[in-house]
Amino acid sequence: MTILQVGILALVAAVIGQLRRGRGLALLGVSALAVFWLQPEEPSASLRYWLPFATVAIAVLSWALTSTAEVRGLRRNWPAAAVLAGVVVLADLNRYAGLQALYFTQSPRPILVGVALLALALVVMALTRWERLGRLWWWIALAAIILVFVFLKTPPLTTWLVGIPGSLRGAETPLNTTALSWLGFSYVAFRLMHTIRDRQAGRLAPVTLSEYVNYVIFFPAFTAGPIDRIERFVPDLCATPHLGNEDWIEAGTRLFVGLFKKFVIADLLAIISINDVLVHEVRSSGWLWLFLYAYAFRIYFDFSGYTDIAIGLGRLMGIRLPENFAAPYLKPNLTQFWNSWHITLTQWFRGYFFNPLTRAMRSAKRPMTTWLAILIAQLSTMLLIGLWHGITAGFVAWGLWHGAGLFLHNRWSDFMRARVPAWMQTPTGQALSSALGIFITFNYVAIGWLFFTLSTPSVAWRAILRLSGIA
Repeated sequence: MTILQVGILALVAAVIGQLRRGRGLALLGVSALAVFWLQPEEPSASLRYWLPFATVAIAVLSWALTSTAEVRGLRRNWPAAAVLAGVVVLADLNRYAGLQALYFTQSPRPILVGVALLALALVVMALTRWERLGRLWWWIALAAIILVFVFLKTPPLTTWLVGIPGSLRGAETPLNTTALSWLGFSYVAFRLMHTIRDRQAGRLAPVTLSEYVNYVIFFPAFTAGPIDRIERFVPDLCATPHLGNEDWIEAGTRLFVGLFKKFVIADLLAIISINDVLVHEVRSSGWLWLFLYAYAFRIYFDFSGYTDIAIGLGRLMGIRLPENFAAPYLKPNLTQFWNSWHITLTQWFRGYFFNPLTRAMRSAKRPMTTWLAILIAQLSTMLLIGLWHGITAGFVAWGLWHGAGLFLHNRWSDFMRARVPAWMQTPTGQALSSALGIFITFNYVAIGWLFFTLSTPSVAWRAILRLSGIA
């Protein structure tokens, strides 16, 4: 989001926060409209319409899959369906308003939109009536979400897809063709999988179409999180907000701090952050460390800045989003770092992957040894977190780097538990130990960012050698 977009959304959020009736529907309409508005330019102009349309459609389909009979009535859900259909049609009719420079680009013909909406309605009706096939559809939906995610996170595949229209016309794919970007899908996918898995486990409370889609595409957290839980989000959505002076101050402070972090500090640090060119051109290891530290703080201020903006926008509407950062660079070990960095993502993977995997390995007929179970669980969890950012060798290396670090810290902690020297138990010893832990952890994380931001692991390895003064 740009500063202008944040400002407009803040004004809209403040208005929604003052509503006493129709707040959920107003928020639904604004969130759906924001999905179209925030979608960036795409190699194919029509994708800028169809990708947001698909976001709204899969949210509706997921509600149909996870809802129960008690909340499926037309009387309770037709207003939300009408709002969503109205936004989809409004986005298409913009072609006649002549506002393409401000909002959207090329939109499809109205007849195509009408057919797509009719098809969506028919599929929703089929899913809600064939409830006996629910378990099968849940697994199909999870598999489909993962497959789409893998496709989007694999640049060669998306570049190939973008080049198909041109190849059908006999034209060569331009060398500068960019991969498509389905804005927000990374976070939408986690929300959808969370609700589907909880529905499978019988933990998902009944929610209406308006409540569910609001949760999935809530505009403050749509593009960069945090990843909220539906059982926490819906009560805030349904409650009537009573914003006092302290709420306005809190919301304004978070917005200002977020904007300052993102558009001042992070953007300034971007000028001197490490990149491939600096790795090859800079000969001094000292300067290279400076550029690496600049990137470490840049990514923190950029990401935490977006989180502050999202939390501030939510507070304007009486909705408290979960915190996503808790001074991660001041943590004395890697475990505490990951409990403080992108907290909602870590909690999601812990709840839906790490814990089930470790339980399965430890409760098998032939239980796996503790150390091996921890090694496999931590490596695979961090590998998946790396792949969530993109299916490239660099993200794989970054995930394995952190997985190995977490395992080493776990083993070291167990080894030292009964061997802590007496001096380390004094206040001075604890302070020194904590300071040393912070220094080691920060530098370990900073070195890991090389795999995250540089083009290939080989360039990252070259940077490590130069940082160590070897090359």
